[in-house]
Amino acid sequence: MNTPPTVHVLHNDWDAYCLLDSGNRQKLERFGDYVVVRSEPKAWWKPALPERDWKKAVATHKEAGGWQFSPKAPRTWQLNYGDTLRFEARLTEGSKHLGVFSEQSAHWKWIEALGKKTRGEPKKALNLFGYTGAATLVAAKAGFAVTHVDASRPAISWARHNQTLSGLGNAPIRWILDDALKFLRREVRRGNRYDLVMLDPPSFGRGPSGEVWKVEVMLPELLELCRQVFSEQPLAMIMTLYSLEASPIMLGNLLRQTTEGLKGEVSIGELALKPEAPEIPAQPNWLPLSLWARWENGV
Repeated sequence: MNTPPTVHVLHNDWDAYCLLDSGNRQKLERFGDYVVVRSEPKAWWKPALPERDWKKAVATHKEAGGWQFSPKAPRTWQLNYGDTLRFEARLTEGSKHLGVFSEQSAHWKWIEALGKKTRGEPKKALNLFGYTGAATLVAAKAGFAVTHVDASRPAISWARHNQTLSGLGNAPIRWILDDALKFLRREVRRGNRYDLVMLDPPSFGRGPSGEVWKVEVMLPELLELCRQVFSEQPLAMIMTLYSLEASPIMLGNLLRQTTEGLKGEVSIGELALKPEAPEIPAQPNWLPLSLWARWENGV
């Protein structure tokens, strides 16, 4: 029977983060000890909490006007993940992002579980568009030797700082400043292979030498190259995408094509933030943020 694919919704699973409310194209969040408001184009509805709760934020980001800071707002602070991992949050003038995408904590849990399944076996992971290294550090702690690739020098510097904060200075991590497509083409020629491939491509971006990235044009080639750097017995591939034009079914189609001929299964879904403030009504507004697809070989 030709049945439609199941779309799974995964949500944030991290004590250091809480979505308090969302609405009017904004979200009210707690990162560690600090509450902030950030612009969010997907929050079309009205907020559930009163305005007084939103005014408790130490910093507010407006889509057009950037950050507005209260006297209590820090510029940096640490967020704990598990017993040892530490990520530095930053309020920077040029971006609304704090250095972590909290909705992806569901993927971090999956990486940890994958590491436990294959404990004792040598395994290599490739993290493309790795940003400030949260997934890289989770994978390293789970037993993977990780190659982290990003086209932003400041992002890699931030990721290496998180590595130091987490006490993983001796972990087997390679930090690579490069365009993802160029790096993968060289890896294919060099014969380097990976058991786990993670990728979070942007909709649009530029490489360190000005290379233009357009996801709708370049993603099929990127995925084909990812297939070519698979090891003989690969474990998994996981992809996250924030493009408004895409859908989970689209990502699933691409990943099934990429892994054709391999045993295993493809699953698809969305990543969402679950509101957790006690004052939120019984039917809260979950906040959808990104799409995901992953292939697993069933180990």
